[in-house]
Amino acid sequence: MYGVGSDPDPRFSMANERTALAWVRTGLAFIAGGVALTSVAAISDLPAVLDAVAVLSCLFGGLTAINGLISWRRAERALRRRESLPAPTALRWLVGFLVAAAMGLAWYAITQAPP
Repeated sequence: MYGVGSDPDPRFSMANERTALAWVRTGLAFIAGGVALTSVAAISDLPAVLDAVAVLSCLFGGLTAINGLISWRRAERALRRRESLPAPTALRWLVGFLVAAAMGLAWYAITQAPP
């Protein structure tokens, strides 16, 4: 990684690192949400479907953190080679996952509401 190209302006490298750390924080938030959801489901005797959502949230959190590392490497390489920055790859699937999770949980809440 650091053997390619020349050193970019440190401000750009630091901004790239901050962005990667933001992805890692987002991944940690997904994992924390999954742990919280499964804990509440266990305490309240809620159905196993919430455990499945919690597992998906935790897995998605790990994938988000991995994406942060991959995106950081791609951007750092482009900065060092004085190339255009690569297009973001995870934004579409992140939004898609959030919309699907929100719709699924809303549907679950509506169908499980007492009459």
